[in-house]
Amino acid sequence: MRTLSALICCALLLAACEQLGIEDPAKVAAAAAAAKEAEGKAVGGACRQIGRPLEDCYALNPKALKSAVFAGWRDMDGYMRDNKIENSIPETVPKPAAEAKPAAAADQPVATTAAKAANN
Repeated sequence: MRTLSALICCALLLAACEQLGIEDPAKVAAAAAAAKEAEGKAVGGACRQIGRPLEDCYALNPKALKSAVFAGWRDMDGYMRDNKIENSIPETVPKPAAEAKPAAAADQPVATTAAKAANN
């Protein structure tokens, strides 16, 4: 009888862990996965709204889940088609970092040499 009452007390104490501020690891992992899924859908929807192809969206957002990006892109595509909404073209188009660096590196030594010659 004592062991049964001790087991019941332990079970009741352990059931109240969340009230003590102890997080359940399964719930934390599920919340993180849901947040990553929601972020991927938002990225996909934004890519579709500005008319960016899926492949570009995947390349510009490598950490986003591809399935979530596709789901968001598809949902936004359906919404835009149903409501006859045109693509929103952004005012500035960011250049990928790989293309911007070689051009800047090639121009920099020439400009630096010309600046030094002008100062001397």
